[in-house]
Amino acid sequence: MGKASRRKKAPKDPSAMPPPYARRPFEGLPGETEWVAMREIVPAATARVSYQIDGLKGEATIATVLPLAWPAMHRDNGDLFVALQAGGTSGDVSRDIAVALVAAASTEPGQPLERTPAATASSPRLQDLLDTDTPLKADVHDGFDFWVGEAELDANSAESLSRANEAAAPTVRLDHGGSAFWCQIGDRCYVRWVLPQDDDAATNALARLSAAGRGGLGDGRLLGAFRACGLLVPVWEVDAQAEAAAWNDPMADLVSRFDDAFAEDTPLTAQERSARNGFVSRQITLR
Repeated sequence: MGKASRRKKAPKDPSAMPPPYARRPFEGLPGETEWVAMREIVPAATARVSYQIDGLKGEATIATVLPLAWPAMHRDNGDLFVALQAGGTSGDVSRDIAVALVAAASTEPGQPLERTPAATASSPRLQDLLDTDTPLKADVHDGFDFWVGEAELDANSAESLSRANEAAAPTVRLDHGGSAFWCQIGDRCYVRWVLPQDDDAATNALARLSAAGRGGLGDGRLLGAFRACGLLVPVWEVDAQAEAAAWNDPMADLVSRFDDAFAEDTPLTAQERSARNGFVSRQITLR
């Protein structure tokens, strides 16, 4: 071995390295399923958070999206908004959002953050900045009027907001299941449920229910599931003629059945393995 090969390499500067990939970027934050729902399946929602940056405390509103796809904005009155569905620049959404929060907090009131600074391995994560004593809870809105608050809009701005509101798929939170949401897309309706459990174990539970013919939501059909931010999101198609509230009781029953199936620790039967394989073969992963 030559002298050169025996020399110790200097440690790399984390600020010059990209962040490591985070399969579950919101893991460790209370209300992880709410973060995932706002990031991936709810079109218009907000939630308040408390943060601390360099010893300074503050509050911000987490929003699904903001005007012109801004990552964040600092209103004239000092209110701070940060978008969850803004495009990430790294493999760790938590760092991307945290970087946007830090940058927006340092901008002058009345200014938007038009682009998120690049996150690095030394950038903070949301888990480093936010008060983790209070779980996130999304307030679902019919549209994006929260963008403007009490401000009066000119004709062009009002028309733009109206178009955005019309494009938002109607979405309603169900009373049971935590992060379970009814939505209408075109002339069809669905229920999507973000599960907090390990995604592989949750898939097993769904397979047990499906193999037993007990995976429906009332008369709604289980279509399959997708993965989002490391969590499993099963999807049911439900009767488009029924109101969203009609699925509250069936959802309560489904939660009970799922919990029982999840608690099962016996190996999957051949029929259950077949059902599981069907779920996995149709599964997609968002981002």
